[in-house]
Amino acid sequence: MPRTAVLNAETLLAATEDMLRRHGPAKATVVDVARSLGVSHAAVYRHFPSKAALREAVTRRWIDRSYDRLAAIADNRLLPPPERLRAWLVELFATKRAKALDDPALTATYAVLAAEHNSVVAEHVAALVYQVRAIVTAGVATGDFSVSDPGAAAQAVFDGTLAFHHPIHAASWQTAGIDNAFDNVCTLLIDGLRATHR
Repeated sequence: MPRTAVLNAETLLAATEDMLRRHGPAKATVVDVARSLGVSHAAVYRHFPSKAALREAVTRRWIDRSYDRLAAIADNRLLPPPERLRAWLVELFATKRAKALDDPALTATYAVLAAEHNSVVAEHVAALVYQVRAIVTAGVATGDFSVSDPGAAAQAVFDGTLAFHHPIHAASWQTAGIDNAFDNVCTLLIDGLRATHR
């Protein structure tokens, strides 16, 4: 990067991600990132006070990339809640699978970073469950779903689909029949939300 280029947080995060992709977490230090950009490590510290802060920010950036598309689906009032929930689950699986299959080295690196920054992962999961809860709550309001606790139902849907979005299961996402298995789980969960109380 030419020294005349603007050094900002986004530039630093992109450079850090590039270093992680090429060299793994051991080489993504503040000094290494600064060197790759042709700046002093003090310039990096002006944006991120520590290596931990830089790695946390890049982890947050990586896991939140799918958030906007998922939020748009969760807010799409044109889709009835059952269709909205299925579309949301399809998008989540597609995004996670694309990350794992298109860039497995970076995905493995981020698994290490995510373990270092549990709070970032917990916030991300909470935000995703909140989106599911919004869809379930909308379904209760329209009469499409019949559940007494939308929050608990949302958590159950998220937990019930872990095999299709948790990176620990990434190796199975290329197996024959995975899409059919995913569709069956979605149908079962959505049908369960539709069930009336007896």
